[in-house]
Amino acid sequence: MDGQLTRGSLLKLGGLLAAALGTDALKSSWFADGSAVASDTVTCVLTPEQTEGPYYIANEKVRRNITEGRPGTPLTLRLAVVDASTCKPIKGAAVDIWHCDASGTYSGFGAGRSSRTFMRGIQRTNADGIATFKTVYPGWYSGRTVHIHVKVHVRGNVVHTGQLYFPDAVTDTAYRRVPYSSRPSREVRNATDSVYRNGGKRSLLRLRRSGAGYVGTIRMGVHRS
Repeated sequence: MDGQLTRGSLLKLGGLLAAALGTDALKSSWFADGSAVASDTVTCVLTPEQTEGPYYIANEKVRRNITEGRPGTPLTLRLAVVDASTCKPIKGAAVDIWHCDASGTYSGFGAGRSSRTFMRGIQRTNADGIATFKTVYPGWYSGRTVHIHVKVHVRGNVVHTGQLYFPDAVTDTAYRRVPYSSRPSREVRNATDSVYRNGGKRSLLRLRRSGAGYVGTIRMGVHRS
């Protein structure tokens, strides 16, 4: 009887300890700032590959602020790169992004052909695997939902090509402001976008308000080669 009580007490104590420690002690957590808590149960998901699209220009500038003074709601991107096999941050990866401005124009093409640099840039990831960019909330153009293009290079090799997306509800709010509000309602939302339907849900940015703008974060799991 005493032995049974002892075992029961130990089980109860274990349950109390687990409740006190919380689930963060039992599994990995990923926070909005891109940091992670490591544990033996960490699993990572390979970020889906998506089309490069027609607007890529190689050899972008290495810089954090890519706006070049163009108007729009401020957007800070904190893009984390981790090894999909181990979930460990990859330091020194080159993260290459490009997107249209608030009017839906890409630099180097069409109305933006006079410049090949606005809304384009490269950053190296830090020791936590994070690359940070200062930009503006992208606009929209015909046929596509709102998105940002991204490539990840490790040791000179492209290990990921994809696109980053925005929750429709947040975009609806952002587009009520100038300069976005001067354009007609956008044509395509995430659910009806032909590229988003192929894995886009796993490439949604987490967005939070920050002053007059937003901070967007995501963790991209890649293979090192």
